[in-house]
Amino acid sequence: MDPALKNFATPALLPLGINLTAAIVALCDDEPLILTLSSESLAALPSGEFDPLRHRTFELALRAFVAAQTGAPLGYVEQLYTFGDRGRHARLGDRDPHIVSIGYLALTRVGEPLRDESGSYRGWYEFLPWEDWRSGRPAVIEERILPDLAAWVAEAPFEISSSGLSREERFSLLFKQAAKGFYEENVLERYELLYEAGLVEEARRDGRKSALKRGPQPPLGAAMRHDHRRILATAMGRLRAKMKYRPVIFELMPERFTLSALQRSVEALSGRRLHKQNFRRLVETSAIVEATGETTMKTGGRPAALFRFRRNVLQERSAPGLRVGIKG
Repeated sequence: MDPALKNFATPALLPLGINLTAAIVALCDDEPLILTLSSESLAALPSGEFDPLRHRTFELALRAFVAAQTGAPLGYVEQLYTFGDRGRHARLGDRDPHIVSIGYLALTRVGEPLRDESGSYRGWYEFLPWEDWRSGRPAVIEERILPDLAAWVAEAPFEISSSGLSREERFSLLFKQAAKGFYEENVLERYELLYEAGLVEEARRDGRKSALKRGPQPPLGAAMRHDHRRILATAMGRLRAKMKYRPVIFELMPERFTLSALQRSVEALSGRRLHKQNFRRLVETSAIVEATGETTMKTGGRPAALFRFRRNVLQERSAPGLRVGIKG
């Protein structure tokens, strides 16, 4: 054996598996939903193990898993991230199979019932309640997150993370200064900080010292199986960012909609209120939608004009998204 490779040799190769996990997003009654499977007492995202002998591509395998497990039709599908860590819960000498998890963001419309009772749509803010700012700063931030994070930061305020920032800097940027500017895309960064501080149940389940030191605490949002809440946070952040430069929002909208319904949908996904006049001005000047010539009385007031997504915009410019601002 080459002496240079001696230190890398192992007596037996560790079994390796590739798992595909889908965060499937839908909208219903102005609320963002995530498709979950029942797994004892914990919710789980649809997933399955990739078999190179049966599956030609990752995406085809993912669509097959979702169809078999839920029957939900998928529209837009995008690969998010490959989580290749040995496993947050792994212990020294652990010889269990090493699972490489590939997360996906998928969009669907709530329509036909799911195949069976094993799947259900749940509001994604059940799992990440600190992300919904539509009614202002979430109470859970003031009541639970700020005091608990402050205590954790005080233990080692200048400890540097893999991001290159200290505990104090991350705390300040992601939560303390949020009143001055809520950056909705930083969903994963906020979840990771809460995990490292031991504030979420997954940290306790994985044996993080920070969580075990704190002792039993009321749950901070609903926990999920394995690292599925981490994948959900990644999907939320990606979709919130993507809406600003690609028209993915229309994958979740009905064929015809009012501008008010479109604004409420964008607000639901981004977790923030938008300035009504500015939003309408942006939509109209961007030419991303077109009037159908029809109206609806379902708004409860005067007849409201119906619009549809103008698909030609995809050929006209490279970034036809909705770069919206916060409510003024």
